[in-house]
Amino acid sequence: MHRFAKLGYIALNVSDTERSRNFYETLWGLEHTETGASGEMFFRCSDDHHNLVIYKSATPGLKRIGWEMESEADLDKIASVLEKNGQKVREVPAAERTALRQGRSIRFSDPFTGVTHEYYADQYRLGGRAWKPTVAKIQRLGHIVLKTPRYQEALAFYMDVLNYRVSDQVENYISFMRCFPNPFHHSFGLANSKEAQFHHMNFMVTEVDDIGKGLWRFRKNDVTVVRGPGRHPPSGSMFLYVLDPDGFTVEYSFGMEEFPEVEPRRHRVLPPGPESGDFWGAPTDPRMGAFGPIEVEQAAATGKVLQTA
Repeated sequence: MHRFAKLGYIALNVSDTERSRNFYETLWGLEHTETGASGEMFFRCSDDHHNLVIYKSATPGLKRIGWEMESEADLDKIASVLEKNGQKVREVPAAERTALRQGRSIRFSDPFTGVTHEYYADQYRLGGRAWKPTVAKIQRLGHIVLKTPRYQEALAFYMDVLNYRVSDQVENYISFMRCFPNPFHHSFGLANSKEAQFHHMNFMVTEVDDIGKGLWRFRKNDVTVVRGPGRHPPSGSMFLYVLDPDGFTVEYSFGMEEFPEVEPRRHRVLPPGPESGDFWGAPTDPRMGAFGPIEVEQAAATGKVLQTA
């Protein structure tokens, strides 16, 4: 079975790239690494070339999710299992791979949310120019959560086909999953909803002070705080959620359970209700996770299909 290294990057469509750059670079704490030929902007919080990419668009939303695999052989493995389960797998054209600073990359469209997943094994590393935190000691890109009306079908697909493992669930509401064998409690979440939508993305910070300092920095700069500070019962993470300039929900969190590859604990099922979301009882602004259209990639219907054995 294919093996993941980590959640690699998230690509967003935004209405104003300069406004979003100011937010993600100056207030959130990412480093702008490059602006592409088409105006797309790359940001990092690691030695990777990018962990976030923003594209100017008249329709803001989630563009795609990039996953780094352990090896190029894992690209062939995941392509094979997807095609055997009726999914079209597409090769990313060479020109686009060059623009993304990546090696061979493949994509498919999730039938339960419409989101484009991209898989690659090699991306430019900027270790010669080490990642230096600024306003927040960001540790890594943490996770992304999607909403789907086909929750049970999607959950089975991600577990049985895509090789995700459930760490914990809030009964019939949300499942927190790790991309095996990545050890972190969750890199991906699926929430039960009336519509398919992007809910939020997360960046892990190194110190709890990053959350406290962030709270006041955001308030001083008129950034909307929609939840927190608080602490999640499933992962044990402390959290703070805000809205970016387009209204996407973005989270800082500190601390997270890690799972061994062999003989991990069984997942827990928590009861539905606010007590399963926050030990501290923080109120939730209804705008949290409310805005998040998902771009359906046209190449899903017209692009080159990868032929696997």
